[in-house]
Amino acid sequence: MNDLVDLHLHSRFSDGVLSPAQLVSEAARLGLRAVAIADHDNVDGIGEALATGQSCEVEVVSGVELSVVWEELSDVHLLGYGFDHCNPQLVDALRSFREFRSGRSLRILDNINRALEREGKAPLLFSDVLARAGGTIGRPHLAQELVARGYARDMEGAFERYLVPHNEPKRYFPIDEAIATIHDAGGCAVLAHPPFIKVTHDKLRPLVERFVSMGLDGIEAYNSGSDNHGIDSLITLARQLGLIVTGGSDFHQSRPGGVVIGSGRGNLKIPYQCVAEIHQRIARYNLTGLYLPISTETSAVVRSNSTAAQLSQKNNKI
Repeated sequence: MNDLVDLHLHSRFSDGVLSPAQLVSEAARLGLRAVAIADHDNVDGIGEALATGQSCEVEVVSGVELSVVWEELSDVHLLGYGFDHCNPQLVDALRSFREFRSGRSLRILDNINRALEREGKAPLLFSDVLARAGGTIGRPHLAQELVARGYARDMEGAFERYLVPHNEPKRYFPIDEAIATIHDAGGCAVLAHPPFIKVTHDKLRPLVERFVSMGLDGIEAYNSGSDNHGIDSLITLARQLGLIVTGGSDFHQSRPGGVVIGSGRGNLKIPYQCVAEIHQRIARYNLTGLYLPISTETSAVVRSNSTAAQLSQKNNKI
């Protein structure tokens, strides 16, 4: 086992392909010390992940990725970590989202079937898609069924030809409510993959500062959208604002040239210190009732880990 982690994995309980048990088992095979299953608006897979983690000796941190909106931005994702996944308020809020999501998926399925009818093709069956999903149906499950039927060559083709043209509006959490929901469940709230937020570089810091005023706890500095320089820049921003640093690959499924568990696109080396910071943040809250900035001592440790990872990558290329 190494001292690396991956805190952003998706299972079949949202838009991933593997089960939580398969994800944790693969993390164990890769030698990861800790993982988090961060499904979209869903915590149903955490129990399975925890049980598998115990048998595989991999630490599993409770996780979730909430779809949030702020002013004109609806492409913002918020990660929650270390919360009680059985918290009634959290479960109720996510159940409401799941019900809306199920209705949305049915509307998309109807749209696709009308398109298939126009093409002279047999419709997709709800029962087949549900069996493939193993739970709440998402767009990737519809895409998988389209590929299985031979209506699309691959997932990308299914989205391009059917899912995107026949999409339905998505529901979002107001970000302040999402942060409060995570806090009330005993966790900490982290801004997911900042490079994917549709703002210019100069507007990212003011945006994060605004979220900090709402209670944001951290930034996913180690992410598959950042190179080493971008990772260091996000760590610097986090430290300047007193935020914790986390990281994850955002893995959904294995595909050629795609994201890989534990290493993203090949440059991620996420230190266990990220998990330690989550625990530290939550422990301070339990002690004081306030989400306090992390210490400069912890900041130095994570920065040294980042530098060491870069040196290791450079040495591997020599």
